[in-house]
Amino acid sequence: MSQDPFLPGPRLRLAGRAGGPLDGLRFAAKDLFDVAGHPTGGGNPDWARQNPVPTRHAWAVQALLDAGAMLVGKTVTDEVSLGILGENAFDGTPLNPAAPGHVPGGSSSGSASAVAQGMCETALGTDTGGSVRVPASFCGLYGIRPTHGRLDLAGMMPQAPSSDTTGWFARDAATFALASEVLLREAPAAAPPLKLVVATDAFGFAEPETAAALAPLLERLKRLVPDWREEIMAPQGLSAWGRAQRTLQPVEAWETFRPWVERDNPRFAFSVARGLVMAAATPEAERGWAALLRQEVRGRLRHLLPPGTILAMPTTPFPAPPTGLPLSALNPIRDAILCLCAHGGLAGHPQLSIPGATVAGRPVGLSLLAARGADALLVRTALDLEKA
Repeated sequence: MSQDPFLPGPRLRLAGRAGGPLDGLRFAAKDLFDVAGHPTGGGNPDWARQNPVPTRHAWAVQALLDAGAMLVGKTVTDEVSLGILGENAFDGTPLNPAAPGHVPGGSSSGSASAVAQGMCETALGTDTGGSVRVPASFCGLYGIRPTHGRLDLAGMMPQAPSSDTTGWFARDAATFALASEVLLREAPAAAPPLKLVVATDAFGFAEPETAAALAPLLERLKRLVPDWREEIMAPQGLSAWGRAQRTLQPVEAWETFRPWVERDNPRFAFSVARGLVMAAATPEAERGWAALLRQEVRGRLRHLLPPGTILAMPTTPFPAPPTGLPLSALNPIRDAILCLCAHGGLAGHPQLSIPGATVAGRPVGLSLLAARGADALLVRTALDLEKA
């Protein structure tokens, strides 16, 4: 199917307010964000057909328009955002220009692809279980999952509200900082980080080639933040963190989509339908265990990330896998990715994926985490690291 990152049909274009701080910049919006007068499809043709056309822009879309950026289109997403690789059975797989023949990452696949191809300077995505961080890593972009609850999510199609966030992409740190200042309503931090924690278990979990590729970028970061130490991020095991998020997120997604499913019996790709069915059958005991582990994760990250501290880890355990793999090969890939992304939904700390490394020519990102609310510290660090 088509590798165009934008939805089929006439390209949507909306001019931003003249004279704003983003005047002259173009942006795209994942097809989970409302644009007044245009259907929100959510990657599924029945969602657009069975739900009303929005009459107002989503908060994030309006914020960028008010800042002067021009909306140049809505982008492909994994079906109802329930995916991490960027392949959609209805709309196809957007091109990963940094690794042709490989997935762009999802579910914000089209937004990442559009920025990576130079079709716009920034783009809105969403991140529940890794849907901005993973495509940022696979496509060689800056991509942020902000502090959970910081941004207004009005007009953004929900999936799992206790984990859902709005995020965005850019090719360079300066553009990323401009978009971040508008959406965070805060300038980059005035002072750099005081301390750095290196998550040894996360680097150990990544494939050796990925850890080795990220080593030079990590060394540059250590020169910026010379007070650094190594720590285990997940004492219970990264796989336990992944299992908890893999329990809580689908259960919430089922609760979100259940009224629509029961009312309209929509069409789904097999993998999406299977995930919703399995979520509906999740035992209460498993949900209870996952909720308790979420509390442990939050406590652990509060301990590791006091104000002024950042944590470094690989964004993904490997670069982008090939497109078109069979379902049997995709399950272990998804599970491994989630082991390095689960903390986002579980604890809600801000996380920024920074480009600058490749494995066999395919990008991999280095992620930085900070205390809840310290998003601007990550923006400052990205600017400093690009100059280092």
